[in-house]
Amino acid sequence: MEGQSLEEDYTRAGFGAPLDFGRRPALLVVDFVRAYLDRDSPLYAGVEGALASAARVLEAARNAGVPRLFSRVRYRADARDGGLFVRKVPALQVFASGSPLGEIAEELTPRDDEFVIDKQYASAFFGTPLASTLTTLQVDTTVIIGLSTSGCVRASAVDALQHGFVPVVVADAVGDRDPRPHHSNLFDLQAKYAEVVGEALVCDWLLSLGPGGRRRCRDCLRQ
Repeated sequence: MEGQSLEEDYTRAGFGAPLDFGRRPALLVVDFVRAYLDRDSPLYAGVEGALASAARVLEAARNAGVPRLFSRVRYRADARDGGLFVRKVPALQVFASGSPLGEIAEELTPRDDEFVIDKQYASAFFGTPLASTLTTLQVDTTVIIGLSTSGCVRASAVDALQHGFVPVVVADAVGDRDPRPHHSNLFDLQAKYAEVVGEALVCDWLLSLGPGGRRRCRDCLRQ
C-alpha cells in the first residue's frame, strides 16, 4: 500500500502472527556440507559466518541436551535418484555417492548419539523418516539452521509447519550464495511459515531448558 513500509503492509494484511515456542525442541541442521564451503565447488556460497553461528547454536543444543538431527544430500553414483531436481540444478551432482563435498562440515561433525538423515530433494522431510523420528521424540519445535536459506532451509521450514512442528529459523545460522534471496526468504518465512530469530535468543532459550537452567552458550551473547 502507498505510504506503508513492506512490514506494515504485511502486518496490516494479517501476516506474521507469532508462533509460540514449545517446550520440547530439536535442532535440525540442514545440509551444512562441504559443497557450500569449498571454494572449488560449484555450490560454494561464502557462508563462513553462518557456519560459525551454526557451531555456537549446535554447542548450545548439545549443552541443553535437546535432540540434534542433521540432513545431507546423497545420491547414487549416477545421481539418477535426484530426478528432476538434479536435472534442474546439475551442480547437485557433486552429491553423488563417494564425493567428499557431500560430507557435513568438520566444525559440525555429528556425534554418535545424533541423527544423520540422507535426502534427495530440498526438504529434509520429503522421502525421509524425519517427521516420524521427531514425533517419536515428542518434539514440538524445530530449531532450523543450515543451507541454503532460499532452498533446503525454506523447504524444510515449510514442511515442519505442515507437519505440526513450530519452525524456528535462526537468521544468523542460515545462509545463501547471494544476500538478496537470503533476506527476501527470511522475510517471507517470518510472514507466513516460521519464527525467524537471532542466534543469541535461541542459544539463551535452549540453555534455559537444559540441566544448567540459565547457563548461556560461550559466545552467542557477545554479539
